[in-house]
Amino acid sequence: MRAIVCCLCLASLVIASTSAFADEKAKSITTGESGPAQVVFRTPNVSTRATRTMLTQGDAQIPLVVVRGTPYEMGRQLGEALKQEIQAFVPPAMTGICAQLQVTEETLLEVWSRSAAYADDRVEQEIAGLADGCGLPLKTLQALHAVPLLKPYSCSSIAAWGDATEDGHLYQTRNLDWSMEIGAHEVAAIVVYVPEIGVAHVVPTFAGFVGAHTGMNFKGITLAEMGDASRREAPYFVHAPHFTVFFRTMLYDADSLTETLSIFEQQPLTKRYHFVFGDGQTDKRAVKIRAHSPEPEGEQVKIWKDNDPTDEFAPNVLSCVVYNDEGRGAFPTLKQDFGKLNGEKLVRLANSIPIKGGNVVNVVYDATDLRMWVTYAKGQQEAYLRPSLFLDLKTIDTKQ
Repeated sequence: MRAIVCCLCLASLVIASTSAFADEKAKSITTGESGPAQVVFRTPNVSTRATRTMLTQGDAQIPLVVVRGTPYEMGRQLGEALKQEIQAFVPPAMTGICAQLQVTEETLLEVWSRSAAYADDRVEQEIAGLADGCGLPLKTLQALHAVPLLKPYSCSSIAAWGDATEDGHLYQTRNLDWSMEIGAHEVAAIVVYVPEIGVAHVVPTFAGFVGAHTGMNFKGITLAEMGDASRREAPYFVHAPHFTVFFRTMLYDADSLTETLSIFEQQPLTKRYHFVFGDGQTDKRAVKIRAHSPEPEGEQVKIWKDNDPTDEFAPNVLSCVVYNDEGRGAFPTLKQDFGKLNGEKLVRLANSIPIKGGNVVNVVYDATDLRMWVTYAKGQQEAYLRPSLFLDLKTIDTKQ
């Protein structure tokens, strides 16, 4: 009998509680009055923290941050790990960028919203996590990620493999020649993403940014870009993902050059670019791509393999080499050192061909053995004058 009474009492409490919630909901609908909640949404619980260490060479010190889990979890961990740098850098940088581009943060936010509608949702989830981790407004970080869609820059990349290198490994360079004035190099970071679903990958980057201007995944895929568009060609087409976003898609998903190109072919184009995509483990080769969206249909994309007589630099082409240095003199060294190229030689070559006055970061990847050399600018000293930091990715635990 006591059990029956208790059950009846519990049922009465449930009915009363349900009735109270129903009354509160009805009142909110009919009067517009909100309930007592002070926060309008909940955020996911994240129990795992990033691993942050320092890479050091001479006076060069760059944080190495390893994050794991879902896209949101990785973004949240990254925001917490780089919170101090993000809070110090992003607000003043956004003020300066808006003044330089003569736009408002709201305009940048609209640009991002339009572009993100065509982009990888995982990147949006990472940015949401980043905002929750670092404490800055989500809209500010979204606006920051729109900047590469509007700001021009120029870079270079070389890939060499097989008979061109001393050990047959695929090596690839990436120079980022951009704006030293923004000061992103002062908050440099190297991030290793270990996703719950997808391929682990490394991105040399800057605090507050989850896009990839370059990167390598643990399947040996390497990515580099060169911007060809000038400000005179603005306004640019933004109803498309920026390359810094679809590079993350490639790093997450591609296990071969064939798959990398398949992902690329699905992307609508924003403006004029060159790309170099390499594969050091499966297809064991690289290609150079010219993707110029303003060109007529059928002429927008050109893909060149090594030693291609139709390459824009022919006859200055070689087997097992593709490159775009924008005419800054890489070919004589590539020809002279053919068969002897390695990581250290390509570090020196990358340091010899930047656009001086804007050389923010230089990277060399060994896509076969998963090693990399990274050189960031510091203060007013550009990257080509700075010591390189070496990272062997095989020393990083990529198990979930």
